[in-house]
Amino acid sequence: MLNWADVIRFAENANPEPDRREEKTPAEWRAILTPEQFAVTREKGTERPFSSPMCKLFEPGQYACVCCGTLLFDSTTKFDSGTGWPSFDQPIKENAVAYTQDTSHGMRRVETTCNTCDAHLGHVFPDGPEPSGLRFCINAVSLRKVPAKTGEAAGD
Repeated sequence: MLNWADVIRFAENANPEPDRREEKTPAEWRAILTPEQFAVTREKGTERPFSSPMCKLFEPGQYACVCCGTLLFDSTTKFDSGTGWPSFDQPIKENAVAYTQDTSHGMRRVETTCNTCDAHLGHVFPDGPEPSGLRFCINAVSLRKVPAKTGEAAGD
């Protein structure tokens, strides 16, 4: 289980190697994404808080990167943070998400990106629930919900 010390270590040193890499030109990404998805994932934008019903969606399943389809989070780690963006306390795998120090907007934060295609997801903070203490605050437009398969657990 990742904790804040792990996140900082990855952000300051090197992220874990992804299982695969996917790279496209901006024109190729633009062709497969909506304008809002492109603005958030490829240009590090932020969707308006409380603009997505995904914040209140807690059905079993997983959440994949809208750009490349890499599985990022499981519904069992999702919680209602009240912030207006979907929140999770762990990625699905240690190497699914990459971390970068972000000092934009006069703040010191840790940006989260898809480790496969570098899509901007959101940020991670050390104020989440125990046992990890992490709150992955993720733009809903960066995610695609993958329903749980009938007869299988959400993490399978």
